[in-house]
Amino acid sequence: MLSLPSAMGDDGVSLTRLGSSPGRVDYDRIADTYDRRYAHSPMHGVAGALRSLVEALRATRVLEIGCGTARYLADLPPEAARRCGLDLSAGMLEQARQRGAELRFVQARAGQAPFAEGAFDLIFCVNAIHHFDDPRGFVEGAYRSLRPGGALAVIGSDPHDGHGASYIYDYFEGTLETDLQRFPSWGTIVDWMVRTGFEPVWFRWVERIHDPKIGREVLDDPFLRKDACSQLALLSDEAYAAGLRRIESALEQAAAAGEETVFPADIHIGAITGRRTS
Repeated sequence: MLSLPSAMGDDGVSLTRLGSSPGRVDYDRIADTYDRRYAHSPMHGVAGALRSLVEALRATRVLEIGCGTARYLADLPPEAARRCGLDLSAGMLEQARQRGAELRFVQARAGQAPFAEGAFDLIFCVNAIHHFDDPRGFVEGAYRSLRPGGALAVIGSDPHDGHGASYIYDYFEGTLETDLQRFPSWGTIVDWMVRTGFEPVWFRWVERIHDPKIGREVLDDPFLRKDACSQLALLSDEAYAAGLRRIESALEQAAAAGEETVFPADIHIGAITGRRTS
């Protein structure tokens, strides 16, 4: 059915420490403040979808790739007794380890940790696949690392699909173009899963963040900070400052006309899930 819109200790995961690549967000630098985003957008829909998957699969062995500070991994139900997170950033993993001693972590790139075949019941990533060096290779590696009947879930957004809106794209030059290059589309991810052997593969919406800013309140938006999202973190200081000037200019023009500017923020989060059948 198709629906559209290593090594872990004694299981065999080895720890590989690799440096960051040029043009990447320095997550070590922003790790201490990263979790502030969840105070404003708790992402309960994403967390609930993952808990439902664990329960449906009766998953006891779960791996999150690109786990960051392990916000989702730590929120899984107790049935997921063995939870492992993988991330390249040492700083993010330092924060993740504070969530509980029962969680286990590996520092490595998404496609370079040699996990044993059939080691996991569920593998997932959230808002991370666009950071991977080889996202298709990640899908193929996840298939090998799942037991028959296990599942891969890729959760995030797709700037190609035309859903939602973001004032970040409107005011910060080049951010949309960059995202269109680095984000694989929903259709591309589905195609990778089907060609790898996942069956069935299905899509569903799991979260909508609708939080437009009116007038000058945009200047207090925590997601306007340069280190708050990868779209802004990837900008040069000059490009970021130019975007702020465009926002100020729009505010001044609206004030002169006796109007208020609406800065859209409407983000749709979807999940593509596939099962390994054999």
